[in-house]
Amino acid sequence: MPGFELFGDEERKEVNDVLETGIIMRYGFDGPRKGNWKAKELEQAICERFGSKYAQLTSSGTTALTTAMAVLGIGYGDEIIMPSFTFVASFEAVLSVGAVPVLVDIDETLTLNPAAVRKAITSKTKCIMPVHMCGSMADIDELKKICDEHNLILLEDACQSIGATYKGKAVGTIGHAGTFSFDFVKTITCGEGGVVMTNSEDVYTKCDGYTDHGHDHLGVDRGADLHPFIGYNYRISELHAAVGLAQIRKLDGFLATLKKTHTQLKEILSQVPEVSFRAIPDPNGDSCTHLSWFLPTAELMQAVVAELKAQNILAGNFYWFDNNWHYVRKWDHLKQVKSLYRLSDAQEGALKKLATQDFSASDAIMNRCISTSIGLLWTDEQIKEKGEKLVAAIKKVLKAQSVSA
Repeated sequence: MPGFELFGDEERKEVNDVLETGIIMRYGFDGPRKGNWKAKELEQAICERFGSKYAQLTSSGTTALTTAMAVLGIGYGDEIIMPSFTFVASFEAVLSVGAVPVLVDIDETLTLNPAAVRKAITSKTKCIMPVHMCGSMADIDELKKICDEHNLILLEDACQSIGATYKGKAVGTIGHAGTFSFDFVKTITCGEGGVVMTNSEDVYTKCDGYTDHGHDHLGVDRGADLHPFIGYNYRISELHAAVGLAQIRKLDGFLATLKKTHTQLKEILSQVPEVSFRAIPDPNGDSCTHLSWFLPTAELMQAVVAELKAQNILAGNFYWFDNNWHYVRKWDHLKQVKSLYRLSDAQEGALKKLATQDFSASDAIMNRCISTSIGLLWTDEQIKEKGEKLVAAIKKVLKAQSVSA
């Protein structure tokens, strides 16, 4: 899945362009950098590849989300509806701007259940944030409809689905703003980095300043820039942007490989009638970084997980139900409000409420699901071997369960 698997001469060339000048900061030092503006080049490449009018690079996917929330006017006491299955960065960003994360159930898309979203809307709801998990996408049409009905912001966390599309549009470019993460294990990587994409010039202008201490970037002398609002240092470096610039040129090749391998592996697993697959709102738009599959019961899936572990082949097969980073079940630090600084009363109350909130609908999906990460370097023989080992493990458990019954 991750772009680091195919790191090579292209990335080294871009990085060396920067190292030869010694100017690794993205702003200023115009003369010594000798025309090297890797961050600017990458932002332009992002706009061209994904169809966004504007792009602002940041130091991470987390800071991209934080920036997007801030410039969209989301802040103290505002509620953001988000899924129970995501990466911890999603709620970290919400808390960082003073907003309140409202977690709701997912469905078999592994993303927001629109019915659960509707039930969670209150007078304090400001934003709906779908998280396009594991390479695919949420039901964007339905979520956009809800946002339009209630005059809410649609912010796409597309950090895990770079290259996915929904009805011809790149995920992350459909809402008021969207974000990608370019960390080390994403589809394309900068090592560390992120981006905010938007079609609003106003949102972009604010992102540009917010990520650089509020600089307006209107003059030729950085030291004389004005500060129309408070900002923070969420800048990406030229070194990180250089890596991303090489990687984005490889993206279409990555996606073609992922789709081919995903199709082959799915065909093998489809031999088992008890195996079903994730619901995908637009199957043609799946970036295919993962093949997410289900068994009929939690007991069967847990037995398969144990068998995969016993055979030492669990690696790369993510059983999210027991995962510390991606599912609400293991987020005790969130539920117990283990913050190093004082949160607002509204935030603290909402987090404590999570400890008793009923996520049984999400549990019933996640405890039956594994997402198999798709490698970029697998040969046809390796795909066949990996698929057949999974099938054999599943059939072994099914047979044992049948005998015991």
